[in-house]
Parts: sequence; structure tokens; C-alpha cells
Amino acid sequence: MPVKVGIPRALLFYEYYSLWIGFFEELGAEVIISSKTNKEIVDKGVKNTVDEACLPVKVFHGHVIDLKDRVDYVFVPRIISVSKNEYICPKFCGLPEMVKHSIDGLPEFIDTSIDFRKSDKNLNKTVMEIGRYITKDTKKIGRAFEHAMERYRQYKVNLKMGLLPIDILKEKSLVKVSDSISREKVLLLGHPYNIYDSYLSMEIVDKLRRNNLTVLTYDSLEEDVIKKKADTLDKKMFWSFGRKIIGTALKAIEDDEVRGIIYLSSFGCGLDSVIADIVERRIRRGSNKPFTMLSLDEHTGEAGVDTRIEAFVDMIRWREEHENNLSAYR
Repeated sequence: MPVKVGIPRALLFYEYYSLWIGFFEELGAEVIISSKTNKEIVDKGVKNTVDEACLPVKVFHGHVIDLKDRVDYVFVPRIISVSKNEYICPKFCGLPEMVKHSIDGLPEFIDTSIDFRKSDKNLNKTVMEIGRYITKDTKKIGRAFEHAMERYRQYKVNLKMGLLPIDILKEKSLVKVSDSISREKVLLLGHPYNIYDSYLSMEIVDKLRRNNLTVLTYDSLEEDVIKKKADTLDKKMFWSFGRKIIGTALKAIEDDEVRGIIYLSSFGCGLDSVIADIVERRIRRGSNKPFTMLSLDEHTGEAGVDTRIEAFVDMIRWREEHENNLSAYR
């Protein structure tokens, strides 16, 4: 029987699932993804996590619980940095230990460290370390990673063509998604584990599309465009996702087809508390585009979020039809 590897459908899953799934499947492992986020997963995660953790980390614990009795290994890499001279949220560094000490009866973790802060020269070593959990054949591991990277590159191409990660997961085609595409665009900012988890985001992407709005995220832009805009900041943004969010926001300010910007944040997120403030200040200073901030935690009600979304869409429509020269900030 093939080795069963569990991948939690949380945190950076929506950023790298194509690469991770492709790699383990090429090695001959059976990949099992945790269930979609639901109330039970959230409740179990909250119950088994320290109170100080943010909502996405609590939800991650719930997804590990969902997997723990069904797999031989759980893939929980210790992610420190994915880009040169940049970092990921500090909670990712200690995530394997946090989960291990919070949940009983866990299978073995594949918790290899991923740290490309200085360079990606140790990429091959990292890949081999992960692959050896499944096979000792180094050539097979190398070939598996090459094929997985090809799959990941195509995944990135599809994102730039207008699809979102959740569309690809649902196996939606570009033709099907284009049915909801209009000239009016809304930029949805935030970390991928907030905006792409339909339960946590309360299906915000679908709700905006039902209002005949095209939803853009940082995945919709080329990396060099984002980096160029982020480099205009007075100081370097050393958080990888912070750089992407800010660079995308600065580009959207110049795009006349982007009618408004929504920032989806987790309550208590230290990174968002800094990044969202920078984004809002830049939008106020550089444009008249409507901007709204939606903060989520385990107690957030859908009715309140729906009201905010409806008001945001109404503001866009009203400004276009009546007073498109009026500032959104009084």
C-alpha cells in the first residue's frame, strides 16, 4: 500500500498546494487533503490551540485533527523564508512544535525547515529531506520535484490568466469563470489563507462575483510588477506576503478599472495591523477608490459581513452613477 501523506487545507495550502500535491504524488504517495473548513474543524482548532494564536493558526490545528487518524504522515513544514531577504510570519517557524504540543495521538510530521532567506542554494537539500520520508531513491525524488515544478508553473500561468486558486481546486475552466468577468474590478487583499478559505471568508469571492464584479488578488499580477511597486516604499518590506499585498495595492491605485479595494484580515494578526494601515494610507493619499476593512475571528457573523459587502458594492455603483468626483473619505 502507498504511504499516505496528509496535507492540511489551511495556511499556505492555497499558495503551494499544486506543488506539494504534485511532488508527493510523483513519489508514489497517496495524498489526502483535509476536509474543507467547517464549523467542526474551527471549533476543534479553537479548543486545541493556545488562546493567543490567530484564527488561521487555530483553523490549521483543526485541519490536522481532521487528518490525524487517516494518514501515515502529516506535512507541516517549518517555513521560515520563501524569498531572499524576506520572512514569513513568525508563527510559521514554530508551527510544528505548537501543533505537536497541543494535540495528542498525532502521526509523524514531515516538518522539514524551508529557509531561503539567504539564498535558494539549499533547495535541493530541502527537497531531498522531504522526499526521503517516502523513498530513498534520490533520482526519483529529483525527477518528482522537476515534474511538480512544471505543474506548479502551469498553475501560476492559469492564475495570471484570470483564475483564482479556488477556481482551479474546483476544476473550473477560464471560460466558466469568464462568465462572471466584467470590466468592473474589485481588489481583494489579504493573506491567502483568509481570502481563499470559503468558510472563513464567508464566500466573499462568490458574493462579489454575483454582483457582477471581477475579483482580483495579488495572484492576478505578475511578480515583477508587484515587486516594482513595493520597492517604491521608503523602507523594504521584509515580510513576503506583506510585500505582495502592498505592491498589489499600489498597482491597483493606478488601474482605472479597479473600482474598489477590500482588505480581509484576521483579528489579532500582527502583520495585518501594520500592512493594512500602510495600504489604507496609500489608497487615501493616491486615489478616491472606496476602501473597506473586514476583520474576521471565530465569532464573526456572516450577516454583518454581508451588510458590509452590500454597502461597499452600493458605494461603487452610486459613485459611478451620481458622484464619481466625490472623495470616498469625506
